[in-house]
Order: sequence, then structure tokens, then C-alpha cells
Amino acid sequence: MVLLLVTLWLLFSAGVYLAERNNGGSSIQTYGEALYWGVAAFSTAGIADTPTSGTALFIGGVWIVVGSMLFFGTIVATVTTYFMRPMQRPHKKIIDTIEFNLEQLNDLTPDELNLLKETVDTLIVHVERLKEKQVGRKSQTE
Repeated sequence: MVLLLVTLWLLFSAGVYLAERNNGGSSIQTYGEALYWGVAAFSTAGIADTPTSGTALFIGGVWIVVGSMLFFGTIVATVTTYFMRPMQRPHKKIIDTIEFNLEQLNDLTPDELNLLKETVDTLIVHVERLKEKQVGRKSQTE
């Protein structure tokens, strides 16, 4: 995503530079100034010089929208993914962990085996309660 953002920044800045370089009233006369404009424009800093030609204004407007969507969209997606991950149902991971641990049973001490038995018994009781709730909800909807 960063590579895409940098590539688009370079391309849009080049477009603004090419559109503005022969315009005498423009403050964007070099590619370096266009690069600075590109960062300041999409970052919503509000410190970018405004292009003067119609073509550069159009290119700049598209860059502001696209650059902002990519930049801020990536941040929002990353933060959302971070906070949503614990809410996802990790059933496959749970099953894989149980299967892995079953392979390790021969290495457990008697105390660890007793703890495992208690944990499994609690899990079985919990699963039976869940099944009863689901059957009760299913029969209420029918």
C-alpha cells in the first residue's frame, strides 16, 4: 500500500508540475515544489500552494481525494483489523491447538493430567449448556 501511495504521489506531482511549469503566475515551477505540494495537499495540512491552471487543479483535486482515501483508509483498516481480530471466531485455531496438545499427552505428569481432566470436564459441561440453549432457541423459532 505504501508503494502504491508513493508511486501515485510521484505521478500526480509530475502531472501538476507538467501542467504548471510554463504558467508564469504559478508558484509550482519545479518538480521538487510539486512533490512538496503533493504531500501538503493530500495530508490536509492546508499549506500547499494552489495550482493555477485548470488541468493542474483537476489533477490536484483527484490526487487529494485518491491520496487521502489511500492514506487514511489504510490507517482505518489497520486499526479496525487490530481491534476486530479478537472478536473473530477462532474455532479452527482452537481445534488445531487441541489436536496438537493431544499429541503431547504422553509427556504430561499425573498432576497435569488431572488438571487436563478437570478442564475437559468443565468444557463438556459448557458445551452441553450451549447445545441446550441452541436447541431451545431453534424450537422457539419453529
